[in-house]
Amino acid sequence: EYMDRRCVYYRKPLVDSGTLGTKASVQVVVPHVTESYSSTRDPPDPSIPMCLLHNFPNLIEHTIQWARDNFAGLFTIPAQQAEEYQREPKEFLQRVSKNNSAYDRNEITENVKRSLGQDRPKDFLDCIKWARSLFEKQFHNTIAQLLYNFPEDHVTTAGERFWSRNKRCPHVLHFDVNNKTHLDFIVAASNLLAYIYHIEQLRDNEYIAAEVAKIQVPEFQPKVGVTIFENDEQLKNDMEQRRRKNSLVDKESNEDCRINEMLSHLPKHDEISSIKIRPHEFEKDDDSNFHIDYIAATANLRAENYEISPADRGKIKRIAGNIIPAIATTTAMVTGLVCLEVYKFIQGHKNIESYKNAFVNLALPFFGFSEPVPPRKQKYLDHEYTLWDRFDVQGDLTLEEFIDHFKREHKLVVTMLSTGLCLLFNPHFMRQPSRANDMKRRISEIYETVTDAKIPTHVRSLALDMTCEDLDGNDIDDVPYIRYTFR
Repeated sequence: EYMDRRCVYYRKPLVDSGTLGTKASVQVVVPHVTESYSSTRDPPDPSIPMCLLHNFPNLIEHTIQWARDNFAGLFTIPAQQAEEYQREPKEFLQRVSKNNSAYDRNEITENVKRSLGQDRPKDFLDCIKWARSLFEKQFHNTIAQLLYNFPEDHVTTAGERFWSRNKRCPHVLHFDVNNKTHLDFIVAASNLLAYIYHIEQLRDNEYIAAEVAKIQVPEFQPKVGVTIFENDEQLKNDMEQRRRKNSLVDKESNEDCRINEMLSHLPKHDEISSIKIRPHEFEKDDDSNFHIDYIAATANLRAENYEISPADRGKIKRIAGNIIPAIATTTAMVTGLVCLEVYKFIQGHKNIESYKNAFVNLALPFFGFSEPVPPRKQKYLDHEYTLWDRFDVQGDLTLEEFIDHFKREHKLVVTMLSTGLCLLFNPHFMRQPSRANDMKRRISEIYETVTDAKIPTHVRSLALDMTCEDLDGNDIDDVPYIRYTFR
């Protein structure tokens, strides 16, 4: 999108192309002739329903996606949040309080507390104990709770068997140190946790197997009253009710109260400032970092829970890393289509009928060509314009000169002027002495004052936005942006 914004600003053509295995597409963007790249958006990729992913998987792709999300939820997000709290506690809490619901604030608080609390690992043996507890939680206890809520012979209110159709009835796993996948999970999980806390990693499988065999875990006791959603509709309804409840809670408390509530559950900053912590950034191409090892073991263990055929490491790496092999013939073909559109622009074609967007799938085979979409036309006063049009203002004018220019040349009265998130002029929020003073200042000077930064010497122009009225005082909804060239 950055490239698209630059092409619109400088009025340059763009020929965008992409490949996805045997699929390919070409989009042509020509100034004043077609819409821009960002004018339309691709539909979002279809996602796996949450309840299917969390409770009722039936394909290996479901367990791989669950394992990928599980990796982020254990080894990336909590450590990132704890690191932010360590680095700038005040700003972190203000940001969390402002941008999150009560439910999310509690979850973030628990993540930080768990990451920096007394239960954090002190040595590699602690990491092994944590990994063993994680195995029990994910592949035994969670499944046992699911079967407690929905036994194998459970019948729905409609009289149908609950575990039927796409719902596979799972079974719990009992840890076996002699099972390679079980041990692979312990090795990967313990080493991933050790990395987070700067504990020396250990790759001796025999030592880890000997230590994990000594660990005793508590016997599972099912919890009464646990709600497990059967479908995404139930989940959405619950989230909506929770959102309403959270909004009421937030209305009854101010930001200071919310921050103090979080602080009461978090360790004091002085106590945790010396703790070294770092999150994992998922990297699929490094076979020594245990990332794919963990996801492969986790995906196949969950597949074993639901009696889904396991996948080899290569397939899991390809799906988890979203790797789609490039095909030379697709690349060659799309390159040729791009060159054809470039030749047309060089030859000076101005008619939209001359250009063609392309959509191709060599596997079918399918070759589709269509005319690009023209830019959407808008109107102010009696003037039509598109996203390619703008007001060009030359010279470093004072604010008063700038306003007079638009009143004289375009019959527009400027009521607000901004660039990006910086407000340069708004008479309703300015005291009279300040307003009179700013009217005599150059816009570049006002910009430097507002942003508290010098404009770099290589920058010759600014993109300004304005709201305005006509000479009779009527609001005008939309006008083109302004290219203000002051150097």
